[in-house]
Amino acid sequence: MARYFDEEWPKEEELLNIGMKMSKQHKRDRMNKAFCIGNGTSRLGFDLNKLRGKGTIMGCNAIYRDFKPDVLVCVDNGIMHEAYQSGIASEIDFYARNWTKVPALHYEMMLYAGLNLNEVNDVKKQWDGLYENDRGNATEFVMHGSNLSGIVNIIRKDKTRNKEKINKSYSYISWIYDNDRSFSIDDLGDKKDLGWACGPMSGYIAIKKYKANEIYMIGQDLVSETSTVNNIFAGTRNYVPKEQAPTPHVNWIDQWYTLMDWNPDVKFYKVNPDQGKIAEPIKEWQKYEGKNLFYIGYPTLDKRVE
Repeated sequence: MARYFDEEWPKEEELLNIGMKMSKQHKRDRMNKAFCIGNGTSRLGFDLNKLRGKGTIMGCNAIYRDFKPDVLVCVDNGIMHEAYQSGIASEIDFYARNWTKVPALHYEMMLYAGLNLNEVNDVKKQWDGLYENDRGNATEFVMHGSNLSGIVNIIRKDKTRNKEKINKSYSYISWIYDNDRSFSIDDLGDKKDLGWACGPMSGYIAIKKYKANEIYMIGQDLVSETSTVNNIFAGTRNYVPKEQAPTPHVNWIDQWYTLMDWNPDVKFYKVNPDQGKIAEPIKEWQKYEGKNLFYIGYPTLDKRVE
């Protein structure tokens, strides 16, 4: 028995150490993946739940309605406040544009902007563009959009002519919930909010905050297969109508290009359908193909997350 331990135990200990190192490396590799999920139609039919535990799941905008990612990123006023007021930021990390938390004592000053109570009540009768959650015991709030003074000025100029303008003006106020996990994109540090679209911004946050070294671009379609906008949530609250023309894709392409350029050691995988315009390589990205940019299909993604 003593001879066994003298001869065999060192070998078993070495194998055990190798196994532990491989396990740690596997965990490190897994957690350094990030799945940046946009809302292009190409991702319909893919079960996003397959991604759980395989890396950091970065979701964009209204994805939270159907699927809870690990991190939610929103950059437009309406969807930022809609998402926050759903309570999602008490459950997962939430990043939003210019998400500055203001002490409650500044509420009337910022919203009313010098109006007296009669003016406030008058404008509220003529305008239903204020979206606000319940204050409860909150001590901070975030505000975007128009203040009531601006609406009053529009009304005073010409009630009839400016009715359409009034109806397109909104004020969004979110009182900050307990257990809040919301952050302003500006909080990331070295680079201020770049003003990027949600998809590329989710990639930036994945690299900057969550140390991703592999980015999987899912539902980041960039183009449309039809003459109308390519977005799963088109025609719903805080989104453009379904019949609207496709969104110009030049900014998305430029912003992802910049992210690839800044991060040559990060691998970017654009997950494409089998055919169609969405599956075509992006000519502006040709410089990075085979270096840190790769195109893969959903069957390949399936194998990588098994």
